[in-house]
Formats: sequence, C-alpha cells, structure tokens
Amino acid sequence: MARRFRGKSVHKVDAKGRVSIPASFRRVLEEGDPDWRSGENPQLVIVHGSKDGRCIEGYSIKSMDEVDDLIEALPHFSAEREYFETILGTDSDYASVDENGRMVLSAPLRKMIGVAKDAVFVGKGNRFQIWEPSAYEDELKLIKEWAAAQENPNAKLYRTTAEG
Repeated sequence: MARRFRGKSVHKVDAKGRVSIPASFRRVLEEGDPDWRSGENPQLVIVHGSKDGRCIEGYSIKSMDEVDDLIEALPHFSAEREYFETILGTDSDYASVDENGRMVLSAPLRKMIGVAKDAVFVGKGNRFQIWEPSAYEDELKLIKEWAAAQENPNAKLYRTTAEG
C-alpha cells in the first residue's frame, strides 16, 4: 500500500509565497509521481476550488489520476460529472516541489485562503490541505462539534462547513 498524507504542521510563508512542504508529504509526492527519479523534484496537483475557497488541496499525480478515473466513470453530461470536471479540471494547476522542498503559493491563492505569514498543512490520506492556521482551527472546531452531535442524537446539529 502506498504512503498517505498524515499529520499536521505549520510552516512559514516567505514574501515570494514559498512555503516548505512537510518532509513526509514530499515522500508521498515522490512515490505518487510516476516520472519522479531520485535527485529530481516531484510534481503535484493543486486544487483551489474546494471548501468554498477556504483552503487549497494538494494531490500526488497518482492520487489525482485516481480521482480523474472516478469522475470519468460518472455518466457523461450528468450534473455530478459536470461539477467535478469543473472543480477538479478548471480550478486546479500542476505545481512542483523545488530543490529546497518548497512550493510556491501564488499571491491570488494566498489571498483566497487568507494566508499571510504561516500556512498549516493537514494530511487527509490521498490528499493534503493548506489552510490559514486560525481558519483551520475554526474548521477543526466544527468537525469536533459535528462528531459530538453524532454521539448524542438529541443534540443540535451544527452547520457544516459547506453551508458557509
């Protein structure tokens, strides 16, 4: 079984938008890039249309291929397929890790997710997310509230993050 993105860590973002990718995430990206060779820099896919623009997601090439295969299995012209093709096709870009283990977050991406000086990387198995740290803490609070409500069915269900 392939390695997965796991863990959480905060990294400084410099004035040019460069941010270090956690070393364990870089290993997953290397393993998930079929063209990667030792001494080279792995490629990845950055998706910026999910979570209402509050975070961006990074996928290894292999993980993105698996997602693309799932989308291609949906019926042509279905609403679901159109949605996913739009989000994952048009709101994504290829990126690469530089020789220092960093990637560049463009000024528009930093502005979109509110990242100024720090970014938190969050492992999500086949993908990772990049958040502004306080926004991620808010998201984590909502997740914990939702989980607590599931344990107590009489508790008021909290809004989901998709509801904004």
